[in-house]
Amino acid sequence: MTAPIGIVACSAEGAALCYRTICVEGEALLGPHAHPEVSLHGHSLADYVACLERGDLEGVAALMLSSAHKLAAAGAAFLICPDNTIHAALPLVRPRSPLPWLHIAEVVAEEAMARGYRRLGITGTRWLVESAVYPEALGARGLAHALPSEAERAEADRIIMAELVKGVFRPEARAWFSALFARMATAGCDAVVLGCTEIPLIAGADDSPLPLLDSTRLLARAALRHAVAARRAGLRG
Repeated sequence: MTAPIGIVACSAEGAALCYRTICVEGEALLGPHAHPEVSLHGHSLADYVACLERGDLEGVAALMLSSAHKLAAAGAAFLICPDNTIHAALPLVRPRSPLPWLHIAEVVAEEAMARGYRRLGITGTRWLVESAVYPEALGARGLAHALPSEAERAEADRIIMAELVKGVFRPEARAWFSALFARMATAGCDAVVLGCTEIPLIAGADDSPLPLLDSTRLLARAALRHAVAARRAGLRG
């Protein structure tokens, strides 16, 4: 038995990849066809975008907390959110949440440390790369970071919001991200964070001269480990 996982969804593509990773990779920990119980709740992406556009983190937090309460009622033991951008509101959410959360940037930072990386390139929406989500998580562990240029932020945001969140994966977008990863290599980065949960659907190891830290799958794997560990701890108690 494992502790039930609650997924606070934002975009459909990122949430689906996270859910699928939990289900597929659960087998390695739990046996054939096995995975933890998973509940998912998501408000309309439009509601989140409206809050982000007006800089309303309290509004983002309210949406996340609404999902948190519904997932708690459904029996989840802890929560994850497969969306990097709205983690900017997590400091407002955690003190009021009915359940504990894993933090996607903290999971990525721990993985970077385990692999010995020191300077990470951050990719994602303009809201994400202009937020403190990754600088805080990385800085707390003594890790440096580099951000895309203003022009790169604008194009990454366009691709993510106009294409990737809608399930549109064009070869031109894949080539653009590949060029961004190469530019980050020349800027002295030793790895790149895929800080949008949809980027792993269009770009992989073959597209980058640097190792890629897939935030979506890393979060899903952390949730799997936590689900197993939490249940074992409960049994010992």
